[in-house]
Amino acid sequence: MTSSGTNRGGPPNSLPTIQAPWPAAWELLLPAAAAPARARGRTLQTALREAVRSGRLAPGTRLPSSRDLAGDLGVSRGLVTEAYEQLTAEGYLRSDRGAGTWVGEAVRAVGPRARDRAPRRAGVLADFVAGTPDLSLFPRSAWSAAHRGVLAELPHQALGYPDPRGLPRLRTALAELLVRRRGVVADPERVIVVSGVAQAMTLLGFVLHARGTPGVGVENPGSPEHGSLFASAGIGAVALPLDGEGLAMAELRASGVRAVVTTPAHQFPTGIAYSARRRAELLDWARSVDGLLIEDDYDGEFRYDRAPVGALQGLDPEHVAYTGSVSKSLAPGLRLGWLLVPASHVEEVVERKRTMDLGNPVLDQALLARFVERGDYDRQLRRCRRAYRERRDVLVAALEEHFPGARVSGIAAGLHVVAALPGRYGPQDRFLARAAAAGVTVRPTAHYGETAVDGVRLVLGYAHLPPARIRDGVRLMADAVRDQGARREPSAP
Repeated sequence: MTSSGTNRGGPPNSLPTIQAPWPAAWELLLPAAAAPARARGRTLQTALREAVRSGRLAPGTRLPSSRDLAGDLGVSRGLVTEAYEQLTAEGYLRSDRGAGTWVGEAVRAVGPRARDRAPRRAGVLADFVAGTPDLSLFPRSAWSAAHRGVLAELPHQALGYPDPRGLPRLRTALAELLVRRRGVVADPERVIVVSGVAQAMTLLGFVLHARGTPGVGVENPGSPEHGSLFASAGIGAVALPLDGEGLAMAELRASGVRAVVTTPAHQFPTGIAYSARRRAELLDWARSVDGLLIEDDYDGEFRYDRAPVGALQGLDPEHVAYTGSVSKSLAPGLRLGWLLVPASHVEEVVERKRTMDLGNPVLDQALLARFVERGDYDRQLRRCRRAYRERRDVLVAALEEHFPGARVSGIAAGLHVVAALPGRYGPQDRFLARAAAAGVTVRPTAHYGETAVDGVRLVLGYAHLPPARIRDGVRLMADAVRDQGARREPSAP
C-alpha cells in the first residue's frame, strides 16, 4: 500500500506521529474492497474502527491520504473521505485541514480477552468441574418440531406483553409435571416461570429484604452462587454446617435466621440425601419460627439406584419455596425454570418479576409447554438418566482401578461424585498442581467451602464427558502422581 510518509511535527497538541503499520493494518481493510458496493462504505468504517480499537492503529498514527487509500483499495475517494469524516466525528480520528489525518488519542485499545490471548494447551484432555450437563444430548429434532408447531398455532395476540407469572399453558404443564415427577403441591397460580434458579433466588432475596429479613442461611459446603445471589438483593448469607443427615439443626436454631436454602434431594457438593428425620426437623423449625425453607431441586430427577425422593415442598407448601430448571435436563442456555412459593409470598414475588423483566419470552415458554405436554420432556429425562448413570459407573470404576483405596461418597445420583483419595496421594495442593500439569481440571471440596481435611477430596463432574474421556482423565491424574513420585524417589522400586 502507498505510504504517505510521516509528518515530523504532527498535528498541534497531539501525540508523536507514528508511521502507519500499513502492511498489517491493510489486511483489516480488505473486506471493504470486496464488499458489495452498497455496503462498502459501512464495511470500511467498521474495519477502521476495529483497527483503532484493537491497537493495530495506535494513537498518533498518521493515515494515508484519502486519495492514496482509495487507490490502494480500489474504491472511490469519496467513500474514503466519508469514512474519515465519520470516524473523526466519533472521536476515533483527528484531522487538521491541509495537515493530514491521525488516529485520535481519545481511544484506548481494548486488548484481547484472556481466553483469546492464551491458546489452549496441548494435552488438556478432561475437565472434571461439576455443574455442566452433556449439551450434545440436547434434543434438537424434537425441539425444532416443537418450535414449528408453536409458531403454527400461537395466536397473534399471545405475542403481546406476557403475564409476569408466566404463560398459563406452561404453568399448567409444569404443575402437572412436578406433581407427577417430584411430588410437589403445585397450583398453577403459584407457579412462576423464571430465568433459571439464579433468578428464583434473586426474586426471593428481594422479597425477603423488603420484609426486613437480615440474613438467609446457606449450606456450607454448598453452592458458592447462593450467597452472591442473595447479596445482590441486599441480604447477607449465613453459612451453616452440615452433618451426615443434612443441615445441622443446633447451628440452624442458634443462627437466628428465618430463611434457609437447602438441597435435600442431593446436597451439593457432598452428595448426601437429607434423611427423613432431618426433613421433618427442618419443617418443624420452619413452622416454629414462621420461616421459609428454599428448596433448590437442581438435579432431583437424576437418581440411579432407586426412584428419586420426592420434594420437601410436598410436605408443607406454606413453608417451602421450591425451585428448579431445565439447565441439567435440557441446557442452561435456555434460561427457563420455575418457582413455587407459599400463598403469602405470591403477589410480592410476581411484582418483583414484573419490574425485573416483564416476564419470560412468550415463544420460549410456549415451546417448553408443548415439549412437556407431548411427552418429549419425559423422554429427554430418560435419555439423560441412562447416559449419566453409565458415566458415573465408568468414573467409579476408573477411580478404583487407578487410585486403589479411593472412596466415593454420596448417593448414586446427580452429575458429580465426591472422591476421597488415600493420604499417599497428598498433599492436596501438590496433587492439584500435578493434575493441572497433566491437562486435567478438577476442584477440591474446599472450593465449595468444606473445611480443610487431610488427604485429597475432589468434586468430580462427569455428565459432560464421554466415557472414554473420563477413563483417560482419571488415568492422566494417576500417571502424573506416579511420575512425580518416581522423580522424587528415583531409587524406589
